[in-house]
Amino acid sequence: MGAAGAAALLTAGLAAPAHAAQEAAAEPTIALSAGYLSGAVGAIGDPAVTVDIAQEGMPAAFLKVDVLSSSNPAVAGPGDVHIGRTGRGERELTVRPRAQGHTDLTLRVTGRGGRTATATLSYAASARVAAAFSTRYLTGSADSSAAVDVGGGYALVADDETNVLRLYDRSRSGAPVKTWDLGPALGIKKEADIEAAARVGDTVYWTGSLGNNKDGKYKAERNTVFTTRLTGTGADTEVVLGSAYKGLREDLIAWDTAHGNRFGFAAGTAAGKIPKSIDGFNVEGLEFAPGSTTTAYLGFRAPLAPAVPGGKALVVPVTNIDQVVAGAAKPVFGEPVEMDLGGLAIRDIRKNAADQYLILAGSWAADDNSDPYALYQWDGNPAHAPVKRADLPTTDPGGWEAVVSVPDLRVPGARVQLITDSGSADLYGDGTEAKDLDHPEWKKSRSGWFALGPMRGGSR
Repeated sequence: MGAAGAAALLTAGLAAPAHAAQEAAAEPTIALSAGYLSGAVGAIGDPAVTVDIAQEGMPAAFLKVDVLSSSNPAVAGPGDVHIGRTGRGERELTVRPRAQGHTDLTLRVTGRGGRTATATLSYAASARVAAAFSTRYLTGSADSSAAVDVGGGYALVADDETNVLRLYDRSRSGAPVKTWDLGPALGIKKEADIEAAARVGDTVYWTGSLGNNKDGKYKAERNTVFTTRLTGTGADTEVVLGSAYKGLREDLIAWDTAHGNRFGFAAGTAAGKIPKSIDGFNVEGLEFAPGSTTTAYLGFRAPLAPAVPGGKALVVPVTNIDQVVAGAAKPVFGEPVEMDLGGLAIRDIRKNAADQYLILAGSWAADDNSDPYALYQWDGNPAHAPVKRADLPTTDPGGWEAVVSVPDLRVPGARVQLITDSGSADLYGDGTEAKDLDHPEWKKSRSGWFALGPMRGGSR
């Protein structure tokens, strides 16, 4: 049937007497690809929902879809909803919210004979953030904690509340392209508290925090370091679990004890000790030494060295991390590195192929939205001091937690993409922390691009 014929059929059906049209026309149907959707005030490229519509005997292209009502027009009314067409006759729905909050949007499809059907979309809008143009939202989890570039504009992202790895398009807001739950293969039921990652070739090393939980209790799952093997790139990336080691925490404690309790690891892991304290124990950075595929730098969020305000950030090298995780040898620790990050600790550390490092520095404490964050450049040489390249904004919810990849730091204005852990944030003004939201479509982390300023205080 041509377009003109279909249009004539639609016109004739809608113009017929009501009783005749209803006898001739079947009920239309309307279904959403998801019943929940999140967005942000002022955002660019917010996620969309597909609206699948059908009616027997009527091409989907000639069915009418509109927004019948909004339960909270202050957040988003019918006029704030855009319904576009896809090439398959479906519709794609996006929302440009006016304010933070929740609303239920009722959608209606009208077909031949004036028959209708409705569906409801539960929508949540977070508040406007600074630099909204360069901000994207990774939905499905609010607790992003580590990220690895896998090429083709995609990144593999872990969170510290599950054992799931998620593959995201770095340039778009929305759900992950693929997911892998590694908990069963690792033999653990609770979260490993994944906090850091480092890539060598097609192997990615991941580490838990190795510390106590927030209540000061030891949880064995957090004492996990493991590898995954990557095949493919970009959207075609696949992940297979490699090997795992579950004793690095004890090894670090024994090593520190044998060296006079220099960093207080035994006290920092004692029963009742909170990990996010200045003298606690919490690993949040992992990266390889310059030119090495076997020596890994462990970056600590806590303790500072010494464990006093203004203390230095701590890095402990593991010189045989490949053998350790493979179960072939006990760890050998190199000389610790104490670096001046202005009293801040390490929240992530990442390098590029040229061995240029960026250190994401933040507080050892849990008050992520009040303490400063900064980016420091380093060359990986323990004898050289890192140099600040940027102060990061802290006015919006979520703490900066992961560096996706490191650009060429010699290029003026080089830009880097960072990701937040927004698990403790009240994204929608409803008093609920993001990690506790009922629907994965409403859980989200925020990514942002930042231009690096000139080197401060010299360079190496």
